[in-house]
This record gives sequence, structure tokens and C-alpha cells, in this order.
Amino acid sequence: MEQPSTQHRMKKPERHEQILLQLKLRPHVRVAELAALFGVTTETVRRDMGDLERQGLLERAHGGASPTAPGAHRDLDERRQERVVERERLAGLAASLVRDGDTIMVDAGSTTMVLARLLAFAETRVTAITNSLQIGMILGQSANARVILAPGHYLPQEAAVVGVDTCDYLAGFHVDACFLGAAGLSTAGVTEAVEGFAAVKRAMMRQSATCRFLIDASKFGLTQLDVVARFDEMDTLVSDRAPDGALATHLSENGVRTFAP
Repeated sequence: MEQPSTQHRMKKPERHEQILLQLKLRPHVRVAELAALFGVTTETVRRDMGDLERQGLLERAHGGASPTAPGAHRDLDERRQERVVERERLAGLAASLVRDGDTIMVDAGSTTMVLARLLAFAETRVTAITNSLQIGMILGQSANARVILAPGHYLPQEAAVVGVDTCDYLAGFHVDACFLGAAGLSTAGVTEAVEGFAAVKRAMMRQSATCRFLIDASKFGLTQLDVVARFDEMDTLVSDRAPDGALATHLSENGVRTFAP
């Protein structure tokens, strides 16, 4: 790693400049290395990285940071920090729909992760099939949960698997309900932005007696590239706020049950 001058204590703007310079030279820099390089604590470097991440100039991962991919979809870690209260409320409603002994499929996403945590905390007796590594790890902490992880092509930014192998594997099961997130809900139906996610959601829908969609109100009116479901394919919408207008009309006309505070 190229060494900056350490004759004086580097100020925050200088450290930020050096971090970005190092990321132009290397695909990944580590917190400990930068702390030694700058002569500061690791906590100071983490704060610097946090500042730069909030500006969209880098992505933190694996004890350090990497350059931000231009035009990349917001990854799981970023989405998890948005609308936290709303997602907690929404996930609580969804958790109340899971009965002891249910078999479920849960797809990858920031809201479904909260659902998994609530089920694990409540020690709900459940068999869960998922394409999410983190959901598997969260539910796996409960002695009452049986967790089945699907195989497939791994997406690091989503901590999830997708692809033909994933969908084929899911076809070998039948469950009581699937719990699915989404990136958009509009008069076009349920849509998704992450490549490969829509196919996995549709595969889960085919193998589920009931399809429950966990979509917070910030997604209302948004239409993403990949179509997941039409209104007549939805059984339940769980949200932090009941939709209104044309969206509410489409849901009602197709018999979709809506759960909201």
C-alpha cells in the first residue's frame, strides 16, 4: 500500500482523500491497515468510511471497504437502514399470520429479514425454505425452526442465491405459505428490481398454498423492470399503511386481503 506522509496528524478531509486514493489503486482496503497507515484508531477509520459511504463514495464490507459500483442497485445493507420502524410494524403483522407448525418459504430481502428475526425471537415452530443466507442464519438461531437453504448463483450484495438451480430446487417442496418482499407495487402489479429475484419469487408462489406479500408504503406506485405477480395472483398484502386510490381498487376487485395497522 502506498504510504502517505505521517509527519503530521492527518485531518479528516485528508484521511478521506487518502481512503479514496487507496481505493483507486486496490479493489479493497482494510480498516486495520488504514488505521496503521494514518496513525489513528480503527474506530476513527470506521467513522471515516461511514462518512464516505453516506456520500455514496464507497461500500463497506468484510472489515474494510470497496469502491462503489456506478449505477448499482442499493444493496441489502443500505436498504436495511431505511424505514426501520415501518418495517418492524409490517413484519410484526406478518409474523402474526404464521401458525405454530407451518411450513413456509421466505425470499431474500430487508423486510423478510425482520420477519425471520421476529419468528426466531418468538421461537415459533416452523419449517422455512429460503434463498437468503442471512434469513437462514437468523432463523437457525431458534431451536424450533427447521431451515432449508436453496442452492444457486450467489449474489454477494444481497446475501442470496438465484437462478435455474434455485427455482428447480424450490419446485421439490409444497408449503402452507410464502412470504415475499418486492421493490414495487402499482397498477401493473408486484414488480422487482434485483435481477433474478422475480423468478425465485414466482417459483415460491407456485409451491405455496397462500402467497403473502410484505411491501411497505414507500413502494406504492413504483413499477420496476421484472413482473412478479398480477393482482389475481396475490392472496395477502401486509404493509405499514393501507393503500388508497387506484391501487386500493385493484386489490379489492381481485379479493386481496390487506393487513395494515
